[in-house]
Amino acid sequence: MSDPPASAARTRVEFVHRWIPHKRSETVLLLLHGTGGNEDDLVPLGPALAPNASVLSPRGRVLEHGMPRFFRRLAEGVFDVPDLIARTDELAAFIADASAKYGFDPKRVVALGNSNGANIAGAMLLLHPDVLAGAILLRPMVPLEPEKLPNLNGRPVQIVAGRFDELVTYEQTEALAALMRRAGADVSLHWTDAGHRFVRDDLEAMQAWLQVHFPEVVE
Repeated sequence: MSDPPASAARTRVEFVHRWIPHKRSETVLLLLHGTGGNEDDLVPLGPALAPNASVLSPRGRVLEHGMPRFFRRLAEGVFDVPDLIARTDELAAFIADASAKYGFDPKRVVALGNSNGANIAGAMLLLHPDVLAGAILLRPMVPLEPEKLPNLNGRPVQIVAGRFDELVTYEQTEALAALMRRAGADVSLHWTDAGHRFVRDDLEAMQAWLQVHFPEVVE
């Protein structure tokens, strides 16, 4: 793996990341990129969707043919579950570490994950239910099914799916929504006439969801 840019911050858990503080809200938007992305990919979504939120954007630590990811997969849509669990633990530790380093409230972190990033955000909700205050999952799959479901206790979760997604089926999306609801999450499922890449309608839906559940980051 090549050396990170000099301006990219590091913590002791070795995530290259961006930290962009904002004083108008205590909420932190955790941006989790898709396969082949990096810590800069989703940063423009911060001011576009949640102009009052601070932004924490890590780079995935796994490489697949040179492309960063947050966890390994065995094939398209087939996840290496032990690695997913270990990497989710690692990301949870990073958030705690970053909270201590930058002085933000670890209970005010909202994830926005795209594809691979959405899948590890979903795993975070299922394996570390106290870490995220909410999550937007953009084009996710079911990351795993834990032996015992957590109590998400009304945690707001938005799933943003494409009707013509060439990688994620309708059944997979509905299965994830059902799984999150069984865990007690307050799930909003939004469908757009799009494929795996997100479009403007997705952005409008995400901003509307944030307005309802985390209005302080929008107003």
